[in-house]
Amino acid sequence: MDISLAAFQIVVLIFSAVIHEVSHGFMAERLGDPTARLAGRLTLNPLKHLDLYGSFLLPLLLYYASGGAFVFGYAKPVPYNPYNLKDPEKGAAMIAAAGPLSNFGIAIGFTVVYHLLGFAAGGTFAILRDLIGIIVLINIVLAIFNLVPIPPLDGAKVMTALLPDSSAGFKHIFRENNPYGWVFLIVFIFIGMPFLSPIIYGIAHFLLGI
Repeated sequence: MDISLAAFQIVVLIFSAVIHEVSHGFMAERLGDPTARLAGRLTLNPLKHLDLYGSFLLPLLLYYASGGAFVFGYAKPVPYNPYNLKDPEKGAAMIAAAGPLSNFGIAIGFTVVYHLLGFAAGGTFAILRDLIGIIVLINIVLAIFNLVPIPPLDGAKVMTALLPDSSAGFKHIFRENNPYGWVFLIVFIFIGMPFLSPIIYGIAHFLLGI
């Protein structure tokens, strides 16, 4: 395994996860909740967001366990107060959706750079294009994985808002405080990823053409 490549992927993952979390905070701010700003979390300084397990140990474990094929991690969640939102349920869904949307935005932005470099003569920019392709792929992974409706992932909050009021008894499954959420999440990381891979690589193929 290439240690420098692993380090690059983890650095990209950290900064992408930081942007993901800051996007949650900015959306909460727009919806009237200043909690993230007052906590000093509306910053791109990674030191404010890093989590020892989620930002370092988990990515390294997954990278080596998958032989370099898969890397995933997370930053410390940005706090928000639902009582500051006019519609707590819909507001929570909008805040949650802001994270994956930011990763899709990063992926699309770097896709443009990737294709612009493709017009360069010769193979001068071949290595740079490969690295940019990794940035795109990591952000696609972050976006798609976080949209899985398992608490505490963003997809669970979005799912809660999408379900009709008549299914109130069913909504508790997707609540962030579901005590079994982390168990389901860990199981999904090791068992469910093959179901997401076609979606992830399908989007990557659409954007990058590889």
